[in-house]
Amino acid sequence: MTTHKRLRITEITPAYWRVTIGNPPINLYDPEMFAELRVLMDRIETDEELKVVVFDSENPDYFVAHYDLVRGEVIPDMPGAAKFGEWPNFVTRLAQSRVVSIASLRGRARGHGSELALACDMRFASLEKAVLAQVEVSVGVVPGGGATEWLSALAGRSRALEIITGSDDFDAATAEKYGWVNRAIPDAELDAFVDNFARRVASFDKRALELAKKLVNSRAGVPSDAERWESNHAFIGTTTWPNTQRLIASLLEKGLQQEGDFELRLGHHVGNLNK
Repeated sequence: MTTHKRLRITEITPAYWRVTIGNPPINLYDPEMFAELRVLMDRIETDEELKVVVFDSENPDYFVAHYDLVRGEVIPDMPGAAKFGEWPNFVTRLAQSRVVSIASLRGRARGHGSELALACDMRFASLEKAVLAQVEVSVGVVPGGGATEWLSALAGRSRALEIITGSDDFDAATAEKYGWVNRAIPDAELDAFVDNFARRVASFDKRALELAKKLVNSRAGVPSDAERWESNHAFIGTTTWPNTQRLIASLLEKGLQQEGDFELRLGHHVGNLNK
């Protein structure tokens, strides 16, 4: 059984929940976090008063670091546990839910951390402290949590290719320019801005919010479950490549998935592996 909760759910009001991510030391996305997200989704879908959910992090350096490359396919003994192959279903449920979802980004949101944020309806990022990246190609895999689909829609083909094939870190100002996030907000103002926006949304009629989201989804070209499933299974397949497994082992020795400079400056380090 899991020894600590990855998600702390605070019911600010019946209509507005805040979900705070905490998985020390660097907020890795692991199977236990996925299980808790699935249980959360069950609650979101059945709550009749909830209108808006905000995701944030208790770690100022990491929103979510990335997918756990060591334990990613473990199925823990806990409610909601499932293989990572079920991720597209979770994303579809969140995107199509009657609730408005917001990611408040402070610290690093790389790989699956970025993809969790992309799964939300909106993203607001700390201008000084948010870092976004899709580093998968640099470690011999491809994005499997929705980045290919969401970034192609939000940023366009060329910028999606720049983000994914370049595997580098992006600051919040550039991410805003590319459409990766809604707004880059000065860090000292981020929490108040997101809270005020969430409270504003929560004050409106639930039926009108639900219909507005449904209509926008139908016109915005929301990626299909089948498209996300294809990318998800491509990612899972690339993790079995012998060269990828050797590369991941080497990166783990250098400090991947550990607290320290390698993770803090991951975009820099993966860009210098073969120099």
